[in-house]
Amino acid sequence: MLLGKIDYINLAPFHVFLKRYVADTQLKQSIEYKKSYPSHINRLFKKRKVDAAFISSIESKRGNFRCFDAGIVAKKEIRSVLVKPGKKAKDSESATSNALAEMLGEEGEVIIGDKALRLYLENPSAYCDLAALWFEKYRLPFVFARFCVNKHEAYYRRLITTFLHTRPKVPHYILKRYARKRNIPTHAVKDYLRLVHYRIDNNARKSLQKFLRHSASRS
Repeated sequence: MLLGKIDYINLAPFHVFLKRYVADTQLKQSIEYKKSYPSHINRLFKKRKVDAAFISSIESKRGNFRCFDAGIVAKKEIRSVLVKPGKKAKDSESATSNALAEMLGEEGEVIIGDKALRLYLENPSAYCDLAALWFEKYRLPFVFARFCVNKHEAYYRRLITTFLHTRPKVPHYILKRYARKRNIPTHAVKDYLRLVHYRIDNNARKSLQKFLRHSASRS
């Protein structure tokens, strides 16, 4: 079994969970091997080169696969999906964030992931937080990604259900490792993870449907 891995801080709790709860050594090795940024993981998943992954919400709306009520959810702000006002430029790593910026009418450079978090922490007033803007407009959380599977549905359903019920804390030494590699203070990494949620509840589903309807009307 091959599981795609988005190597961002926002999925650190899931990666910690896998190392603690997945006994299959070969699966653990495959997780490390199939790691990349969101749009590349999307392509691998669509080509069925990975069996399961967190894929961008906008890419999850159609296809011969199953998505669960788990994903990357921002209840209000997120700090890692931004627009820098000015010259328009898309971020090649995320189709969902680019579509969200267009939908909200935000002109500028779209920046996502750990690099966006670092820039935000350096100068928050220079950037617009897209999740915060979505919440301000609709009073709903925003779903950036969904956990979807091509194969081994029963296995991954058990896996993701267990994760949602346990969500382990990220040990301090791992927080420090992320902080050092991304050049972000450890306390800021910890604060950031409090903004990230993984269960797609009723409000999140409502928000996701709204986003997908809007994106479909624009395509």
